[in-house]
Amino acid sequence: MNIVIWDIETDSSNTFYGTIIEIGAILMNDNFQELDKLNIRCRLPEGVIPQAGALLVNQSNVSMLTQANYSHYQMLQEVETTFKKWSPAVFMGYANINFDDEMLRKEFFKGLRQPYLTNTNGNKRQDGLNIVRAAFAVNKQLMKTEINDKGNAIMKLESLARMNGIESSGAHNALFDANLTKLVLEKIYKDQNVTWRSAMLTGSREEVENFARNETLFSTSEYFYGKSKIYLVAPLHPEYMLHPLYKWVQAYDLRFDPNAHINLSLEDLKNEMKKSPKFLRTIRSNKAPVLLHSDYGFKEDPYSAISKDVLMNRAKIIRENKDFCSRISLALSEIAQEKRDTGSQLDITPEESIYSKFVDNKETPKMEKWHQSSWEDKLKLLDKFEDERLIEFGKKIIYQEAPEVLSENVLKDIKRGIATRILSTNKEKWTTCSDFYTECDHFRNKFESEGNTKKIEFLNEINQYVENIEKKYEAA
Repeated sequence: MNIVIWDIETDSSNTFYGTIIEIGAILMNDNFQELDKLNIRCRLPEGVIPQAGALLVNQSNVSMLTQANYSHYQMLQEVETTFKKWSPAVFMGYANINFDDEMLRKEFFKGLRQPYLTNTNGNKRQDGLNIVRAAFAVNKQLMKTEINDKGNAIMKLESLARMNGIESSGAHNALFDANLTKLVLEKIYKDQNVTWRSAMLTGSREEVENFARNETLFSTSEYFYGKSKIYLVAPLHPEYMLHPLYKWVQAYDLRFDPNAHINLSLEDLKNEMKKSPKFLRTIRSNKAPVLLHSDYGFKEDPYSAISKDVLMNRAKIIRENKDFCSRISLALSEIAQEKRDTGSQLDITPEESIYSKFVDNKETPKMEKWHQSSWEDKLKLLDKFEDERLIEFGKKIIYQEAPEVLSENVLKDIKRGIATRILSTNKEKWTTCSDFYTECDHFRNKFESEGNTKKIEFLNEINQYVENIEKKYEAA
């Protein structure tokens, strides 16, 4: 199966409200031979306030934010077209599961596109960082790493590449970082292929579930407080193996004796499940975990101090005790419901609602037709949508791309909406002008004390850019 290694640069670290401004991607076959590339940058959408820190990291100046060849809408269209052309494939980046994937999903959602492109229609996904951590847990001599103040290996992409002789001075350009990821992973592919092959077996929720159902016990690699750690676990009885709400695989940590938990009441079981260290390990089936053979766990502390026969017997007890596993499932359900009851859905904005309310499938053909239509027709077609969020997103896209087709009243409403957000002096979920100035002043003071005139000039230019946006919307 082909592999797509990709990376993004953004104007913010907030996946709900941030904007992708650059994407780099490499298509290759399963032997790491490059087949195609994508390198694309866009202009920052109208009325968006960036985070100063994000722009300092990816070195996006005002010229880049305002003069790129593609608009934001055009860039997302090109990315969707290319990724569909490259499918089916395994899509992966470096720490992409919790950031790049989330950002792209939410950008596609707000852009009236299918959000789950990288893990549907035969596509799978993995995370280069998960693979590196698993490989390091198996063999700490595989790669050279820097060590932090706490004595832990540093797994940042640029550091890891540099320590292993890979040129990394262009890091934080999307295509450059995608290539760094490729080169780091290629080392694992060549030098520790068993870990690479294991990672390729768990790129989808279904693959993870099937793996767990077919194994009496196995090893899982997790990362806590700067350390990669291997756990030896036994999945619960197949009927109760998945979390009742989140559908993640549930497995028993074999360092614990099941007899200590089997006869507990439901309330006592819930209390034990909340304690640390946990006897129940959650394997997030949709987050591309790297699952390994049980042999790795047998060699790790504290499992190595327990006889193999005892561990095998514990796994068998868990697998065969349907009643115990059903009570664990019930306890998980009640704990999840307690969390839901204490949470509030009242302040969720349309941008944040991607997971709380899925778009109805009947809207899909409308979205496809919408993208194929002229801007005038796009405005008319918004009346066909039943999902109010899509209507709101669609109007904002038209405002960004073809404001001339909007009526004066709609234009005023959108401008007032943007003004209300970006001019707010409250602590908001998105970046306001006030947030930007505070952050910019912080960095400016830092660079002044260091005598870094280049960075100060960069910040002053971005500051002027934001001031111009502020002035425009103060009159809205």
